[in-house]
Amino acid sequence: MCGRYASARKKHELLEEFQVEQDASPDEELQPDYNVAPTKQVYAVLSRVPKDAQRAVRELRVLRWGLVPVWAKDPSIGSRMINARLETVAEKPAFKRAFASRRCLLPADGYFEWMPIEGEKKKKQPFYIHPEDDGVLAMAGLYEFWKDKTRADDDPLKWLVTCTVITTQAEDDLGHIHDRMPMMIERERWAEWLDPKLTDTEQASRLLVPADAGRLVAHPVSTDVNSVRNNGPHLIEPQQPEEESALF
Repeated sequence: MCGRYASARKKHELLEEFQVEQDASPDEELQPDYNVAPTKQVYAVLSRVPKDAQRAVRELRVLRWGLVPVWAKDPSIGSRMINARLETVAEKPAFKRAFASRRCLLPADGYFEWMPIEGEKKKKQPFYIHPEDDGVLAMAGLYEFWKDKTRADDDPLKWLVTCTVITTQAEDDLGHIHDRMPMMIERERWAEWLDPKLTDTEQASRLLVPADAGRLVAHPVSTDVNSVRNNGPHLIEPQQPEEESALF
């Protein structure tokens, strides 16, 4: 699963990188976050057709990580919907409607996974996985709108917009750390992936192609990342693996 990632780029950088036409959250500027965790606010790139418009417009919007399906009785279910498995995303009731027409990109600098330490039953070594060229990752995601029926129609909190990360089998180079990884969307497929008029789920599935082997690299990092209370660039800095440091 993908349960933590880093997203430190400034909004103006993402607007340019993803060729965004509209800032849909102009009053919200997220701070650099090196320990993005479920239920946090995150940036998402998506395309929607504005009212009375003829075409979709690419937006940058602030969403909450952890998808809340439209049929959910309350938003607490979102904390368990942070990932959608590629193998079942088109079939699962929580995700199939969003997969058909509400796909998005979730910008990240890299993500974290934990590998069990040999000989230690409970200890795991965290790794930071990122592009070798330090470019931006465009993680495949889905978003959904959830209506809070207990709030008045003019309440700004009436609608909650949430998202999830699509995961796939990890490539050989990274599979020894964890057997799952976020699905990435390559730049040349962004427009088609985001197109809300693409509702054929089989066609959408064909856009989900694993990243080229060797594009991502990994290095061990501090166990400080284990706690969501910790943040800052030190969380992604290379560290000596715990089992090695214990020898010195």
